[in-house]
Amino acid sequence: MTVLIIEDEELSARQITQYLAAHSPDATVVGVVKSIDKGLAWFASHPMPDLIFSDIELLDGNVFALYAEVSVTCPIIFITAYDQFLLQGFKANGIAYLLKPFTAEQFGETLDKYHFLRRNFTPAPAVPTPPAAPLLNPEVLAELSQALRNNHRTYKQRFSVRLRNSLYILAVDDVTYLQADEGVVFAVDKQGARYPLAGTLTEQEKQLDPTRFFRINRSELVNISYVEKVEPYFNNRLSIKLKTGLDALVTSTAQTSEFRKWLEG
Repeated sequence: MTVLIIEDEELSARQITQYLAAHSPDATVVGVVKSIDKGLAWFASHPMPDLIFSDIELLDGNVFALYAEVSVTCPIIFITAYDQFLLQGFKANGIAYLLKPFTAEQFGETLDKYHFLRRNFTPAPAVPTPPAAPLLNPEVLAELSQALRNNHRTYKQRFSVRLRNSLYILAVDDVTYLQADEGVVFAVDKQGARYPLAGTLTEQEKQLDPTRFFRINRSELVNISYVEKVEPYFNNRLSIKLKTGLDALVTSTAQTSEFRKWLEG
C-alpha cells in the first residue's frame, strides 16, 4: 500500500508516519507534501497512491485548491482541526476524517475502516475497466469549500509540541508570544514556559489569526490578548508590556507604524 501525506506541520506528518508503521507495516509513505504548489508538482510526476492523509489548511492556502486541479481517484482521510459543522460535509460524501489531536487508537480505527472497505468493496478485475472517476468531483469540492467559508475556525487553534517522549497540546489562546531563537521557534505561555515548535516563524504566522497575532519584528509575534500597554522606545520603536509581567517586547522601526494601526483595529 502506498500512502501520500499532505501536511505542513512536521510533527503531525511524523506522527502519521509512526502510527502508519505501527498499524500497517506493509505501507510505504511515498511522499510528504507541505503546500499546494508542491502537491501539484508531486501529482504531475508520480502515480496515484493507494491512500492519502490530507490536512486542510496548508502553508499557501486551502487544500481543496489542489484537489480542484488534480483528479484524485484514491480514498482520502482528512486530518482536520475543524468542528462538527464542517465534518458533516465529509460524512455526506463518505470521506473519512481524523479530528486533531487524535490518538493512536483513533488512527488505527480509521485505518481499519479503510482496509475493510478495500477488502470488501474492491472486486478483482476480470476485464479491463475504465479509469476511476475523481473522488472529489466539482459538486463535492463546492460543498466542502462552502462549509469552510461558513466555518469560523479558519486559523490554527492548537500547537502539537513534542516534549521528550510525549506529545503536548498547547492551545493558541494560552500563547502570549512566539519567538525565533537561533533557528528554533518557541511558543511562550502565560507562565513563561517555552515550547519548541516545528517550522519557521513565517510558517507559523501564516497559520495564526492576523487579528490576534502581529509580527512586531523579525523574530517575534505577539498575541493582542496579552498586551497590557505600549510605550515609546528608542529610535521610533515601541516597548510592549505584557499582562503576564514576565517579558517586555520591542517593535522594530520598520514595524512600528503598522503595529500602531493594528492596535487600533
